[in-house]
Amino acid sequence: MSNGFDGKRVVITGGSGALGSAVVQALASAGANCEVTWVSESEQKHLAPRDRVRYTRVDVTDELAVRGFYESLPDLWGSIHLVGGFAIAPLTETSADDFRKMFTTNALSCFLCCREATRAIRRTSGSPGGRIVNTAARPALSPVGGMIAYSTSKAAVASITQSLAEELKGERILVNAVAPSLMDTPANRKAMPTAHFDAWPKVEEVAQAILFLVSPANTLTSGALMPVYGRS
Repeated sequence: MSNGFDGKRVVITGGSGALGSAVVQALASAGANCEVTWVSESEQKHLAPRDRVRYTRVDVTDELAVRGFYESLPDLWGSIHLVGGFAIAPLTETSADDFRKMFTTNALSCFLCCREATRAIRRTSGSPGGRIVNTAARPALSPVGGMIAYSTSKAAVASITQSLAEELKGERILVNAVAPSLMDTPANRKAMPTAHFDAWPKVEEVAQAILFLVSPANTLTSGALMPVYGRS
């Protein structure tokens, strides 16, 4: 089942990670042309050659780099923003630099990619609209202690999502975000070896939620912050 993706170009930032790889695989299998960004040399080993997938090195916190990347695309249907960072520390041990870093990595990258994706979708010839999907997080919706910089930066992502959905609702550009809890990834298993892994949402399951939100099959949902918590 293609979900109407055949020939449609979709950007996936952060496509080398566990969730990103699952999203790229799902989209390519559905017939989308995938534009995947990466930035660090360590990511290269995860960038396996694949039909319908092109990899481009882009620092998505760099305004000029983001603009140049989106302007290079001949057309655009959707943009999925998975780049982000995580930090945990009590308030009194969180520096201004720590706080700034979380906002740069999570909120600024989201803002820049949303802005340039909107411009690219608008200039696509005969554009019937498009889709934007961001990545918030459970602590942005249900804050917990000990990660104030992370939680507030992801709350900013949620606000960007809902504000932009309102701004673009007359253009058939639907803007949503998924809000995962702790996902079942090798890195998280290694960090918490005694946890109940089967309760965590699987990256393939979260990828399917993203696939629906970015698909032409989604004709109504915009401004949503979709919880993808599993049973955790």
